[in-house]
Amino acid sequence: MADLEPGDRRSAEGHGYRRKAAVGLFALAALSLAGCASTNIPTASVIEANTGVEQGYTISSGDKIRVTVFDEENLTGDYQVGLAGDVQLPLIGRIVAAGETSTTLAEMIATMLRDGSYVLSPRVAVEVAQHRPFFILGEVKTPGEYVYASNMTLEQAVAKAGGFTPRADKGVVILRRQTWSTPRKVRLDGETLLVSPGDTILVQEAFF
Repeated sequence: MADLEPGDRRSAEGHGYRRKAAVGLFALAALSLAGCASTNIPTASVIEANTGVEQGYTISSGDKIRVTVFDEENLTGDYQVGLAGDVQLPLIGRIVAAGETSTTLAEMIATMLRDGSYVLSPRVAVEVAQHRPFFILGEVKTPGEYVYASNMTLEQAVAKAGGFTPRADKGVVILRRQTWSTPRKVRLDGETLLVSPGDTILVQEAFF
């Protein structure tokens, strides 16, 4: 496994987002203490888990987005998506960004600028400047919060956390994903699991 890169770990922007993430992280950790009760956790295959990631990225709280309004420097900048999923933009004010793709959000902003007579023919582009972090805990050497990178795999996520401990069960993880209503147990079966921004991953102890 690769060494932990300096500066790779970071704090999520905003204390509110940190508290929300921490609640999810410790709630998931509690599942590992439930013993046999963990057998009641729904299961998902790697294919099922990867489908949501491959279908395209949607913006959510904790992301930082870059809005570019061409030829309008004062309307261009980076904006943090808040806990409620909204952003505060110049002239337009507060709009909901969560659940939108970069393309649909750009179209929404352009429409509001045009309909509000702020810009005659606005050309807008939106990109994710910084993804929300992911969390990994349990049987890894350095559990915690880490910066997400595009197309990240579970193997890469574990590497960021310093690798598995000798006690780790490398064949299954419990995954809490923001688009799922409940955590799910994912059996790896030698397949590559994709990580999504905001994921909380629990590596359990193997029982021999």
